[in-house]
Amino acid sequence: MPLAVLALAISGFAIGVAEFVIAGLLPDIGSALSVSTPTAGLLVSGYAIGVVVGAPTLAFAARRMERRRLLIQLMALFLAGTVLSAIAPTYAVLMAGRIVSALAHGAFFGVAMVVAAGLVAEDKRGRAISMIGAGLTLSTVLGVPLGTLVGQHLGWRWAFWLVALCAAAGLAGIAALVPVSRPDTAADLRSEISVLRRPAVVLTLLTTVFGFGGVMTSYTYIADTMTRVTGFSAGAVTMITMIFGLGMFAGNLVGGRLTDRRPTLALWGSLALLVAVLAVFTLTVHSKPAACVTVFFFGAAAFATIPPLQTRIMRQADGAPTLASASNIAAFNLANTAGPLLGGWVISAGFGYAALNGAAALVSAVGLVLALVTVAAGRAPARSRVTNAAPAVAPDNEPLSAQS
Repeated sequence: MPLAVLALAISGFAIGVAEFVIAGLLPDIGSALSVSTPTAGLLVSGYAIGVVVGAPTLAFAARRMERRRLLIQLMALFLAGTVLSAIAPTYAVLMAGRIVSALAHGAFFGVAMVVAAGLVAEDKRGRAISMIGAGLTLSTVLGVPLGTLVGQHLGWRWAFWLVALCAAAGLAGIAALVPVSRPDTAADLRSEISVLRRPAVVLTLLTTVFGFGGVMTSYTYIADTMTRVTGFSAGAVTMITMIFGLGMFAGNLVGGRLTDRRPTLALWGSLALLVAVLAVFTLTVHSKPAACVTVFFFGAAAFATIPPLQTRIMRQADGAPTLASASNIAAFNLANTAGPLLGGWVISAGFGYAALNGAAALVSAVGLVLALVTVAAGRAPARSRVTNAAPAVAPDNEPLSAQS
């Protein structure tokens, strides 16, 4: 794998730590800035909304910019937002810093995945995309616990300075290793919007929202579920989240390799596994050993969906891959916003924490159905072309030998 992909992964690691480390620091931030913990919790929602808005907006606004230059500017923007967060004298300034960082987040991942895919042969694109995801998953396994530890012992501002250091390293790596590409001077508003209006693109974006919405419906409340239902102590929650993170890392890599070989199977299989694991979780949540095993497979199934979804969106949106990829990142974060709301409703309605996994399974099942529909719809015209022109490539660009 090219070193440039590693530089992109380091940047993804920094962004991942910035997104998730805030959860473990909310009490300290609330106390330091004289706001309640629920008010401090809005820093999480504000970040997610910033990603949803910034991902497609910045990707479209900079669609004609050379991609290496764009990546450098996005990481510089993220670094500026992180530094602003570290020095924020008030809650409002901290929120502003979080939103600035979030604006760069979605667009960066959208562009980085397109760049990573372009640096390798076509049969390795899934693995290249998974390497970017690996930086994100490692942030949950290593970066978030380390950042939380630093923040709790040295002060929450030092956690942001740690993120800034990682971001600076990623920025330097991109500047030194990512090759200059040719800007897309032919891109225009009408053609880019028409690409996003394609039924296959819309269905894939909806698949992301519902498929990953199930993940966040359950995972957002994993700490309360493990302590209130499974019976773990509060001190064991860090171990649970690390188990989930290890599953994410493994699932992301396996999903990338399978995407290169059987992209449709990778998409359907990862979503089907996710639905099955969430359904099983409604039973295993009552047993500590079984819950730990299930949490690992939960993380694996959740992040095994990312390479096939990102690969598919770029394939279906061949006229605007960067904008579509960034829009898919926004779709993931829309799921990050909607999932917790649904989970909160399940709890408030009195169904209990154990019921979260059943509700999550139903939401992800909708994503699986949408994935089945979008691939089937894409194959119908492709089969017609096979009959008329006998091309050498099967539907969805899968090798003919891979079709069942």
